[in-house]
Amino acid sequence: MTTAVYRSPAFLGAFWMVLAGVVYAAGNVLLQQLTMNMGFSASSVAFWQYGIAFLFSLPYLWRTGLSVMKTDYPWHHVVRVAFSALGVQAWAIGLASVPISQAIALVMTSPFFIIVGAWLFLGERVGPARWLATAVGFTGAVLILQPWSETFTLAAFLPIISALLWGATSLITKKLTAHERSESITVWLLMLLTPINALVAVGGGFAFPVGAAVPVVIVLGLTTVLAQYFLTRAYSSADAAYVQPFDDLKLPLNVVGGWLVFGYAPSSLFWVGGLMIVGASLTIMFFERRREV
Repeated sequence: MTTAVYRSPAFLGAFWMVLAGVVYAAGNVLLQQLTMNMGFSASSVAFWQYGIAFLFSLPYLWRTGLSVMKTDYPWHHVVRVAFSALGVQAWAIGLASVPISQAIALVMTSPFFIIVGAWLFLGERVGPARWLATAVGFTGAVLILQPWSETFTLAAFLPIISALLWGATSLITKKLTAHERSESITVWLLMLLTPINALVAVGGGFAFPVGAAVPVVIVLGLTTVLAQYFLTRAYSSADAAYVQPFDDLKLPLNVVGGWLVFGYAPSSLFWVGGLMIVGASLTIMFFERRREV
């Protein structure tokens, strides 16, 4: 009986998604350690993080082959990866000055940007319930940002810029999936992400990790690969609508990581805003699920 539970798609999907969240939170702690405490260039951290992740991905590229990159939509792929890389850069630079808990809550506004973008650029119909959920989610982000406070800085907007860029990436991915194989989309990402990150890193003053930063950068690259792998296992084990709520656990996981390592203690407004964002995203997921049935 117990073995059957552990082998069930529901258990495995939840297990892999939670594990992805734990590893992702650990990666964010390492990233902030490098940028905030060790003074390593944020744009260079992003390059090394995904450059090392690319090296770990070489066996996949060898098995898949570069022939899958043949496409009739090369610029769609280029723009998609460029948005993804700029989102990575904004995230890394944001974590150099913004507490992990605040950054992760704000980046969770990405689904709301996707809804607005789908309405503007894909012509999708957005009903009143999804508009209301989107408004609630963005209101939660304002409560977390607290732009009226004396401690507010423009750097606090960087996680939201990441959410916007990653939302645009998702919209282009959605459009590409109608014409392209998933392997093609993945290989284009792996092949272009590191070069684009390199260009941004050079513009921000390219830096090589030295001393104590070397093992931290290597482990950061490994956590990036593992998080993506566990995420893939989660979605392949169970229905996406089922496992998605477990992804929202990344908020408390990152809060715990930031509190244990850096002593960040979120305010009461943070929890109100965070619950609004999580509640709104779950509401949107519910209505998306009903529309699919």
